[in-house]
Amino acid sequence: MTPANDLFYMKKHVFLLSGLLSLGLIWSAGAQTSLTDPQIAMIAVTANSIDIDAGKLALEKSSNPKVKEFAQMMVRDHTAVNRKATNLAKKLNLTPEESDTSRSLKSDADKTMTKLRELSGAEFDKAYVDHEVEYHEAVIKVVTDTLIPNTKNAELKKLLEGAGPIFTSHLNHAKEVQSSLH
Repeated sequence: MTPANDLFYMKKHVFLLSGLLSLGLIWSAGAQTSLTDPQIAMIAVTANSIDIDAGKLALEKSSNPKVKEFAQMMVRDHTAVNRKATNLAKKLNLTPEESDTSRSLKSDADKTMTKLRELSGAEFDKAYVDHEVEYHEAVIKVVTDTLIPNTKNAELKKLLEGAGPIFTSHLNHAKEVQSSLH
């Protein structure tokens, strides 16, 4: 390997490792089984906001049409889900509440965004899309296995269940884009 390849390899693995650590904290939501509906609402809003921010960054940094199309979809769809969640919270007079999980999600997202900002070109595209595949896989599992079963309010549960097919569609699209980048 050349020094440039070594640097790329190292950056790639540091980025993926930080992404996996972030996902590990998402998985920790499963360990926090005493989540309340306000905490679940905040986790959902935080997870959506993370994808919105990453999508906006990809729209700024990428020149790949497939990556830009995917990023636009992330911004549009996750903004719509957050709007529905916010409207539902107002209707239910439910104030989303921070938890260790939502704070960890935000902290790890900040670290991931810092790493993504350091990348450019094909290196950025690949790191962004790889992150999106891993992130959606983890979020789908946590929503399905932890958030939905622990949600008490029927309308909030319905909103989370309704978001499942959207997230699965995002995962499938991310995998298609990922395969086009390899």
